[in-house]
Amino acid sequence: MTATLIDGKAFAASLREQVGELAGAFEARAGRKAGLAVVLVGEDPASQVYVASKAKQTVACGMASFEHRLPQDTSQDALIALVDRLNADPAVDGILVQLPLPGHLDEQAVVARISPDKDVDGLTPTSTGRLALGLPGLVPCTPLGSLMLLKDQLGSLSGLDAVVIGRSILVGKPMAQLLLAENCTVTIAHSRTKDLPDVVRRADIVVAAVGRPEMVKASWLKPGATVIDVGINRLPPEPGAEKGKLVGDVDFAEARAVAGAITPVPGGVGPMTIAVLLRNSLVAAYRNEGLEVPEGL
Repeated sequence: MTATLIDGKAFAASLREQVGELAGAFEARAGRKAGLAVVLVGEDPASQVYVASKAKQTVACGMASFEHRLPQDTSQDALIALVDRLNADPAVDGILVQLPLPGHLDEQAVVARISPDKDVDGLTPTSTGRLALGLPGLVPCTPLGSLMLLKDQLGSLSGLDAVVIGRSILVGKPMAQLLLAENCTVTIAHSRTKDLPDVVRRADIVVAAVGRPEMVKASWLKPGATVIDVGINRLPPEPGAEKGKLVGDVDFAEARAVAGAITPVPGGVGPMTIAVLLRNSLVAAYRNEGLEVPEGL
């Protein structure tokens, strides 16, 4: 058996195209563009690249991009004041504060200050509560993108056994909630789980989100399982190479011989994150204008 490759890059391109079409429809009805504000504090190179990519793709989809780049020594009060202004700005539908923040800032307090109706990262306590209760809200981008890939690959997920490896607020916990809402039987596994390979081996669906390179081996997998690899890790460079190879949390070369379908790294879940961010921003725009969210968005 050789697993089917789940092409997140192609799915993300299709989603961005759909968002672009519906962003045009929103502008025609609302008389304005949907708007996404991204806040970056400090000079972290990776964050700068990521923020620039978000801004470029936001504009490419026909939405307004508002960038706020603040110095490394920005105070907690100044950052909170900016979030408050963005909350009150009717041109801004989504607010994303790029994490991690510099160490002197309280990330949890800053995120909690974002209006839940503009929380396109889905990380505020209210957004988390809405997800747990099954109420309409904005869901973290990476787990929602993973769910989209699963449903595209498998159709109905009802009745399937799913194991989520990792219990982070960003991925593991919301992923489990999303799978529960699809009527899966869900286990959250983590570093303290006893007999982790045996637990994983029961699963029809495996979502790996632990940040440990190639931890999940082929012997851990049920034959034919669908594997979503959220991890992205850079190995030490080989002699003569500038950078090490990017790998996921699953040993891809091994797992591909056992799984039924699997996401590669790179090119699997990664491209979905920004595409879903754009989708969330447009969903927020429709809701903020009191308009019905188009079916399928």
